[in-house]
Amino acid sequence: MPRIVDWGLRDYSDALAAMHVLVADRRAGRIPDTLVLVEHPAVVTVGVEGDDGAAAVSGLPIVRVERGGRATYHAPGQLVGYPIVDLNPRGRDVRAFVHDLESALVEAIAPFGVVGGHVSGRRGVWVDGTRKVASIGIAVEGWVTYHGFALNVDLDLGPFDRFHPCGFEGPVMTSVAREVGRSVTVAEVKPHVERAFAIHEGRARAAAPSSA
Repeated sequence: MPRIVDWGLRDYSDALAAMHVLVADRRAGRIPDTLVLVEHPAVVTVGVEGDDGAAAVSGLPIVRVERGGRATYHAPGQLVGYPIVDLNPRGRDVRAFVHDLESALVEAIAPFGVVGGHVSGRRGVWVDGTRKVASIGIAVEGWVTYHGFALNVDLDLGPFDRFHPCGFEGPVMTSVAREVGRSVTVAEVKPHVERAFAIHEGRARAAAPSSA
């Protein structure tokens, strides 16, 4: 079972530094596979695919990082997850890992009446194939994953309109709360995310060729 670590509300740059320490610890075998859950004060992060030149004029703090994907927005009310996972026991399959992350989030939001799904060629979790409720962007170092997902639970979606999140127009973004028409707390969603992540990690390891 993966270890779950809850950082609460934590500054993004501070969390990024701590994440790098966890990656080094996982690569050295000092810690088990770990899922970090956290919320961040308002910030835009920009992945290796860039930001379409829009994030810089958003007026929001910006941090450039080594994860996949383009620009996205973090703020309280969004549950961010950083899976620090060794892919060696599960066949070093990065695409399968991302797909499993998406599937875990689909299962985690289902109890709230939100039907999420995959869209071919588009990372993340989508509602009706048109509204994005979760973004995913990972990095891999020595076959250990870091960065991860951002699940919009109940936050002001307005700042997404100030740049091009993941290369899309801002209105494409939605949240669990918007979809169900009521307030939903991050605390309500966390146990479902933890459970779904653990289940999918267990399945992936059991199915990996190296487990035979």
